[in-house]
Parts: sequence; structure tokens; C-alpha cells
Amino acid sequence: MSLALPAPRARTLSPVLPVVAVVALLALPVSPGGEGGAGPADALSALVVLFCVVRLLRQRRRPLSRTAAVVLGLPVAGLALAAMGASSPDAGITGLGRYLQVFVLVPAAVLLLIRDRSDFRLLAWSFVGLAGWEGAVGVHQYVTGTGASYRGETIRAVGTFGPQDVMGMATVVSFGLVCAVGLALGRGPVRRRAVAAACALALLLPLALSFSRGAWIATAVTCSAQLVLAGLRRALRTGAAVVAAGVVLVGGFGVGTAMLQERLSSITQVTDAPDRSVTDRYTMWEAALGMWRDRPLTGVGLKGFPEHRDTHASLALSAGSDTDGAGAGFRRQPLLSPHNMYLLVLGEQGLVGLLALAGGWLALLVCALRGLVRVRGARAPGLDCALVACGLLVWQLTDFLYADIGGPSTVLTAVCLGLAGWWALVGGAGRGEALPR
Repeated sequence: MSLALPAPRARTLSPVLPVVAVVALLALPVSPGGEGGAGPADALSALVVLFCVVRLLRQRRRPLSRTAAVVLGLPVAGLALAAMGASSPDAGITGLGRYLQVFVLVPAAVLLLIRDRSDFRLLAWSFVGLAGWEGAVGVHQYVTGTGASYRGETIRAVGTFGPQDVMGMATVVSFGLVCAVGLALGRGPVRRRAVAAACALALLLPLALSFSRGAWIATAVTCSAQLVLAGLRRALRTGAAVVAAGVVLVGGFGVGTAMLQERLSSITQVTDAPDRSVTDRYTMWEAALGMWRDRPLTGVGLKGFPEHRDTHASLALSAGSDTDGAGAGFRRQPLLSPHNMYLLVLGEQGLVGLLALAGGWLALLVCALRGLVRVRGARAPGLDCALVACGLLVWQLTDFLYADIGGPSTVLTAVCLGLAGWWALVGGAGRGEALPR
């Protein structure tokens, strides 16, 4: 009789780990003076898509349900039409590849690589970890005066993204904060919820020091929506804790500097006495609307906004924005987008492209909310995943009102759409725990 013990069953590594690696690569510093285009994370995201395709071929199973294929594939028709109307073949191919990467291919790959709620939470915690790292770098920049230039002082927290992408750190920190709030409001273990709540409170400081009004507004709207969706009683308790933390930060640690208070008060003054950045943004919005009026259905073509900007912009538009600090020298950065994703799509792709893209985003949000209502009403597990998915969608759709894609952090938008898409199209429908490992 053999006394050999049976070998332990090997644990299968999660297929979502390559996506976690994409998130981790965003922690690498951007080279000073870079153009803010594609980076290592974008290259790895392409390999993730290839890995997903190979995995599907080996498993020999249908990759997407009919609903998922329609929702994720809806933008393709508008993008192809806009690519054919581009000013040059190079611009059309480059723009088509970028849009397919961010809004179709990477989200679909992330959706297919997530097996269950454990994989979903792993990816959400990777967002929190990246936000913590970038936030720590940003706070150090503010304290030591080594950040990006703001009002003549190098105090703006930009993390590892540099002054050429001042919204990068604010976006990453906002995503991490939204994920942390969703994990804290769920029905998981008390210790996990407490850690998530502590992370959310800690991320408020670097978000404030980013001086990004758009990120502030989107985060406030999203966290308020998450609190309401989690339940009124819990919303009141959490709201009181946030107010108390704000009092400690402002009163105890002196976070409420004059510049920060001035930046906060300027949110309500964008129409009465707008600063130069707000004036430029309004002017570019008018330029995008002018392009749409010229070609209402198909727009001026992908990558066509810079070429047609001066034709439709008024004389109020400045030559560009100044960037300095955070390890890079002074530079005049041209204004090549309207800083409004909806108007950018409307101007370059027309009504066809806007309805296709925004229609897919709205469908994801509706499906995600339906899944949240289902798990909350039945008190089923997965409320934290639902709150994270709905929160990421609400934040992105709100932020698109005064931001667009561009820079190294753009790949994180694609991962967010895939994360939210899994809950909306798989996990929220009750199919997220029966996938083969």
C-alpha cells in the first residue's frame, strides 16, 4: 500500500492579472517633455487583447452574448464612417485605432477575462492601489514644491504623469476613490470595508491638491450617487464621516490654502468672471459646434478638430496653455481638442458617431443600474461590485462634459469601461459566478 499523499490541486491563476499589470504600468513616470501619447500601458493593453483572443480560441466558446456584442460593437459603425471622412488616410487609421482600443477592444477583453466577482474586486483594488501611489507622489510634490506650475508656484500635484498631463493624476485618484467608496459601501467583511473607507478618506487630500475642478465635480456627483444607491441611512452616516474628515483636513492640517479656496470658489464663477482656461474651453466648444453645423451627420472626420479649429474659433482663443515644473521645463502646449468628449465626437463624427458612442455608454449604465437594483432588492452578494461599476460609469460620463481622451491615463478609461461592462452585461444579470475557471 502506497503512503504517498495525493498532490494538491494546482490553483489556476486569474486571467485578469494581465489587466492588473496594465494598471500597474501607469505608475511608471512619464518622460519629461513627452507628448503624452501612447505609452507602455497602451502597448501592454494590445497584448492583453491578443491574450484574450488566444484564450477564447483555446476554450472554443462563444465570446460575447448578443446583447454584449451589440452594446460594445455599436461605436464601430460610426467610427468607420468618420475614418473614411478624415482629411488623410494616416489620420483616419490612427484615429480609428485609438478609438477602437479605448472603447471597443480593451473593454471587451477586460469583460471576457473577468471570471467572477473575486476577479472584479481584484481589479478594483488595483485601481485603489494605483491611486494611493499617485496620490502619495502628488502630496509629496505639493509639500516640497516640486509639482507642476500653478499660479506661478510649482505646487500642483500631478503624480508621475508630469505637467503635460495635469489631469492624469486627478483621473487616477478619482477612479481609486470611487472604487474605494463602492467597496466600503458593500456587504463584504467588515475589515475589508474599513480598509476601503480609510483609503477613500486618504485619497481626498491628493484629489484636492490636483486643483482639478472637473475631477472635483465628477467625484462629488459620483460619490453622492453611490451613497444614495447604497441606501439613505448609510448615506447619512457616510456623509457625516466625510464632513468630519473635511473639517479635520481643513482645520487641523491646514489643507484649505488660499489657492485651494480660490480654485474651489471659481467653480461658481465660470460664467461671471471666467479665467483664461475657461475662456479657451468655451471658445473651443463653440468651434466644435461650428464643425458639427457644417457637417451634422458625419462630422469633419477623425483627428479633424485641430485642422478645422481656427476656421470656427473666435479671436478669444489663446495660442495655447503654459506647462512647467514637475521635472520638465517651460513649454507652450497647443490646444488640440475641445476638452469635452461629447462635443469632440459631435464635431469629428457627427450625430451618427455621437449616438453610437453615447448610446453604448447609456446602455451600459442602464444595465448596470438594473443589476444593482436586483442584488440590492434580493440582498444578494455583489452590491460592492454594483456600486463600483455604476460609480465608474457615472464618473466617466460626468467627466466627459469637460474632458476627453488623451494622454497615458486614457488606457485606464478603457479598463474602467470593461470593468463596468462585466457587471452590466454579465455579473449584474446573475451569470458572474458560473464561469469556468
